[in-house]
Amino acid sequence: MNPAPRKPRIAITVGDPSGIGPEIAGRAAADPRVLAVCDPVIYAPPPAPAFAPGVLSGEAGRAAYDLIVRAVDDAQRGVVQAIATAPVNKEAFRLAGFPWRGHTDLLAHLTGARDVAMMFDSDVLRVVLATVHIALAEVPRALTAASLEATIALTARELPRFGVARPRIGVAGLNPHAGEHGLFGCEELTIMAPAIAACRSRGIDVAGPFPADTIFVRARRGEFDVVVACYHDQGLIPVKLIAFGQAVNVTLGLPIVRTSVDHGTAFDIAGKGVADPQSMIAAVLLAARLAAGPKGPALQA
Repeated sequence: MNPAPRKPRIAITVGDPSGIGPEIAGRAAADPRVLAVCDPVIYAPPPAPAFAPGVLSGEAGRAAYDLIVRAVDDAQRGVVQAIATAPVNKEAFRLAGFPWRGHTDLLAHLTGARDVAMMFDSDVLRVVLATVHIALAEVPRALTAASLEATIALTARELPRFGVARPRIGVAGLNPHAGEHGLFGCEELTIMAPAIAACRSRGIDVAGPFPADTIFVRARRGEFDVVVACYHDQGLIPVKLIAFGQAVNVTLGLPIVRTSVDHGTAFDIAGKGVADPQSMIAAVLLAARLAAGPKGPALQA
């Protein structure tokens, strides 16, 4: 009889210690479904008076940063096989003096990854963001043909890890009606279509740009395996509308496995014992699956 495969060790960082992260991290680590597929290791700061529930502070931002650095170092050294992160607070990061706007750009910096993208994974819809935490007015300048081509290529390369051997990728237009042939904007014609054509010439199954008000419906009905959205809210509103609490934030392009929740620090309910841990549990389960690989332990529904 072959021995049972060794379960991966998954680092669970508690995020901002003044938010709901410590609560949902602890409940996820104790969940029977999690314990069946991995050995969770919680990364938390020592208790401190500065970390009052629901109180924004630079001290909490610094503590969250330190935990991420420790977890990434351990993942790179093989001490843990993946990281599942509870949410950080971007304003707390700013108060701590950090230039990063959240996990995605910080993790890219810590690991030296050049091309990364934020994907939200759920049973009903997957979305990859072409731009992340920037002002809406900055999106047209940030959305270049080169950056969009890189995001599409990264998505095609990474999706097989999620069980999609040849992903069908749909790209959402930036403007209403995907620009209506230039009537409502020219980005679709001058930037997006050339990037999509370049990816198709490389053998990637990608189509678009399509109007954003219908492409997510088409993806949910099975036409696409993933949608590349132009900006943060364009992609996250449909995901959170139909899968909030079950979706998992995954950073594509890292040399380590990192997953996270689909929500923020929820300062308004921190310390009240009412936070829902389901997205944190889903994040740890997905981290375990990705870390274990196709022959690792099956997930428990």
